[in-house]
Amino acid sequence: MANSTQSAADKSTPRTGLARDMGLLGLAATGICSMLGAAINVIPFMIQRSVPGIGPFVLPAYLFAAIPAVFAALAYAILASAMPRAGGSYVYASRAISPYLGFVASFSQWFGLSIAIGVVSYVLIPFLRDVALALDWQIVGAALDSGPWRLVLALAFLWTFVAINLRGLRLYERTLVPLMFLMFALGAVVIVAGFAFDQADFAAALLEREGRTIPDGVGVSFRFGAYLAAAAVLFSSFIGFDSIAQAGGEARNPGRTLPLAIAISITTVGAFYLLFTAAIYHAVPWSYIAEQAAIRDITAPGLLGYLLPAGWTVAIVAGAAVALINDLPAMLLAVSRLMFAWAGDGIFPRPVAKIHAKYHTPHVALILSGVMASVGILGSHLAGDFFLGVDILVTSMLVNFLLMCVSVIMLPRRNPEIACGIRVATSRMLQLVLSWSGVVMLGGFLLVHIWKDLSAQVSAWYFHSTPVWLAVMLVASMIYRREVKSLRQSGVDVAAIFNKLPPE
Repeated sequence: MANSTQSAADKSTPRTGLARDMGLLGLAATGICSMLGAAINVIPFMIQRSVPGIGPFVLPAYLFAAIPAVFAALAYAILASAMPRAGGSYVYASRAISPYLGFVASFSQWFGLSIAIGVVSYVLIPFLRDVALALDWQIVGAALDSGPWRLVLALAFLWTFVAINLRGLRLYERTLVPLMFLMFALGAVVIVAGFAFDQADFAAALLEREGRTIPDGVGVSFRFGAYLAAAAVLFSSFIGFDSIAQAGGEARNPGRTLPLAIAISITTVGAFYLLFTAAIYHAVPWSYIAEQAAIRDITAPGLLGYLLPAGWTVAIVAGAAVALINDLPAMLLAVSRLMFAWAGDGIFPRPVAKIHAKYHTPHVALILSGVMASVGILGSHLAGDFFLGVDILVTSMLVNFLLMCVSVIMLPRRNPEIACGIRVATSRMLQLVLSWSGVVMLGGFLLVHIWKDLSAQVSAWYFHSTPVWLAVMLVASMIYRREVKSLRQSGVDVAAIFNKLPPE
């Protein structure tokens, strides 16, 4: 009798048309691949230029940067267990704080992620060029270095993964999971090689190849300001696990798998980042890295190239390319589900919430996400400024993470019925301790990031990410007010929409 009652209830529950086909491995891969990109080959070393004086303290700064990321991940896990729906962070904030804050914050996240997808697609081509040149495929390398080919191939890669996402979760998982394991296998080459050699080996190789010696690295003292600034930059490495929450409407057994996938992804990525960075700094003196970062762009393959045969260097560059490729399907999933969730609530044009009858994917949202990412590719190609969009993404994600911690605090007051569904950290006291700790640390990181942006010397005001982010928030506010006004004029009870969860 109980089973028949449950079955009847399930049939009466409104459905979106999304299919709950994604398992734990696919969810974890989504978070891992959104977090791990080619930046791991660059940021831990170019940090010596962006934060002069960090010197030998990069690894401790990484560890410190992981702390607020863990608090944010725990907030996401708590909220995901109670609200397993497509749209993740938007749904959480709109039900726990206010629909306005949920929309405008997630809109800036969507904007930053969409531009980042375009940047990733465009930056991927030079990595493929370097692989071709390392294999002595000079004609291929020269073609990949030309402007038209770079633009065409970037667009081709992007729309290939749009098509994969359109065809459903099974093809998505069959593509993403093997690529994830290949990325880890090639990344392991860096870790093993870095710990197999020491700094004496590097000094000897540098002297033999270029006749140069390692600069003196003695006498650098710990400076808290540099340490905090470096941690704020390195925090960007942990952005991406929230994409798991965006897939909340397609997870099997979501109350269990969503929090578990978040925990797996941030633990795995954190360990990989630390091992990867420690391996390079074990083999290459930080003083040499700092000296070279001040005068040129450096990467992990370029540093280990002094110690490894050419074939192994190719493997490292290929690993960086695979890491970039992995970003695309996972990030496309995240941005399309945000748009789908907005449209489902009626605060974005309704056609965006359409689901493909055969593949059970939000095909309109995916195509629009591809169009927006294509704009990012064209902007990268014409302007050559890759990093403004990344800075906007960091700002928007810090704001979103901060709102997730506030959502844990506010949910029992605003929506006690939904709060009863929490299955992670069920102790209210524990929730409050974790959330307030996250608010303090993430708020501090946000202030440091904004200060660093506004104090940077740039040629025009619009190269500061903060005013551009505020402009994006203004556009989001205008869209929200227009759509909510339309809903009210048509007789819809707007408050009632946000007092309950969206359909599954």
